[in-house]
Amino acid sequence: MDFWMRPSRRLAMSMIGLFAGLAAAGPAIAQGPAQFTYRVNHSVFGDIGTYTNTIEPARGGTTVKTQAHFEVRMFGVRMYREDAERTERWQGNRLVAFRGVTDKGDGPAEIKGEARGNSFVISSPQGTTIAPWSVHPANPWSSNFLRSTTMMRPDTGKLEQVRIGGGQPTTVRIDGATIPTVKYEVEGSTRYAVWLDPRGLPVMFRVDDDTGKVTFTLARCVGCNTEISQLERK
Repeated sequence: MDFWMRPSRRLAMSMIGLFAGLAAAGPAIAQGPAQFTYRVNHSVFGDIGTYTNTIEPARGGTTVKTQAHFEVRMFGVRMYREDAERTERWQGNRLVAFRGVTDKGDGPAEIKGEARGNSFVISSPQGTTIAPWSVHPANPWSSNFLRSTTMMRPDTGKLEQVRIGGGQPTTVRIDGATIPTVKYEVEGSTRYAVWLDPRGLPVMFRVDDDTGKVTFTLARCVGCNTEISQLERK
């Protein structure tokens, strides 16, 4: 059992790492909410779950709600599961509040954070961490990751320094459709790739994990007429 739990936890960490700064340059008011649901596939374990971001813009800022469900099965036996619910609150391009509850099968763990002066204070079961004001949760809801150098892992509250590279025009195929995108690479403790469409929407992400490749593909979008890359513009 421990053998299967180890790579699954690395998988969860990698997914979170990938989400490191997927959030775009600065908010304005959108026409209405938008919801993005991704299917998650592992090159060894197959389909392992879904990841959903719901964006709620308002005059006072933007709220991002995330729901995640991952489950790894072998021969019909569940080897690992993870459920999470998280809420981010943004003012302009600054994260002002965060709350996340993650359950990996051994009970829920809560992470909280709030802006204080020029810092962002994170509380977790491991204690308190002081992050720079520009920290981003590892969560892909827009293209702001181009400005991100520090990310917070939403399941643990730990910080990681990242570097963004790439920016090459390319295409991806989703459900038989060819979509023009720009590919970026996120380098932290793990290597990731992110594909943004012409609106700045992350339509696909991929993690090169030591257990295999983990791919997040946009499966459903409600409110896609809203350009999420514009949500954070003043």
